[in-house]
Amino acid sequence: MPLRLPDGLPAIELLKQENIFVMDDTRAHAQDIRPLRIVILNLMPLKITTETDLVRLLSNTPLQIDIAFMKLRSHTPKNTPIEHMMMFYRDFAELRREKFDGMIITGAPVEQMEFEQVSYWDELVGIFEWARTHVTSTLYICWAAQAGLYYHYGIPKYGLEKKMFGIFSQKPVDVRLPIFRGFDDEFMMPHSRHTEIRREDIELDERLNIIAEGRESGVSMVMARGGREFFITGHLEYSPDTLDKEYRRDLALGRKDVSMPVQYYRDNNMARGPLVSWRAHANLLFSNWINYYVYQETPYNIEEIE
Repeated sequence: MPLRLPDGLPAIELLKQENIFVMDDTRAHAQDIRPLRIVILNLMPLKITTETDLVRLLSNTPLQIDIAFMKLRSHTPKNTPIEHMMMFYRDFAELRREKFDGMIITGAPVEQMEFEQVSYWDELVGIFEWARTHVTSTLYICWAAQAGLYYHYGIPKYGLEKKMFGIFSQKPVDVRLPIFRGFDDEFMMPHSRHTEIRREDIELDERLNIIAEGRESGVSMVMARGGREFFITGHLEYSPDTLDKEYRRDLALGRKDVSMPVQYYRDNNMARGPLVSWRAHANLLFSNWINYYVYQETPYNIEEIE
């Protein structure tokens, strides 16, 4: 089944060019199916790029999925046209009356600030609380993972001497978990961050389970509440050229604290372009999350989510 997206969303045409089956609201209303409802709180500066990356992964499922995009009232994005935000995004104040089968909260370019210093922190933690009673399972990605772990469980973040930047090997701690069904013994994950969370802090809280980590990149996935919360410190959703664009941007800005992304370019040569090594497992992870932790767990009557 395809994704059900708002009419006119730029991601629709972009993904059709990749031969990915999506449909707009008009066509979807003709199908008598109870679609899964997924809400995405997109905190990334390039909204359209992130929308397309996430929709691409969510499309790899036999289920019909109804996507909604949430925005914050306390923050106005600078890099996305206001017309786009008004047309495709709804305020949390409006969406809070609804329930969703799944939720994705993205990263944000504020990781070097203290959490409480972020201008929209109060609204964000209100969303964290709301998700626990209005969403069956929530994916927290990158900075959102650190923020969620800090707010819900008191897990601190630590600054890194050097940016964790590139593609790093990860090892599932328990391959029997449904989230890793079909995974190899190790898998690759893009990382792009200046901060980290540490194993020793997480192990002190019995409510948290480290489910994947890397030798170089440290803890990469944490699960809580039996799969109702996943915290992912990397970016499996990234498209092939995302780190390349980020690196070229940093070079243009003359930044001295960023090195070439490791294990990313073919033969470590920018001119040869990226070697994509994470896409298959990214599709598997999102499909497994949708199937085993959303579809299999959510009630048919969405109002019964609690």
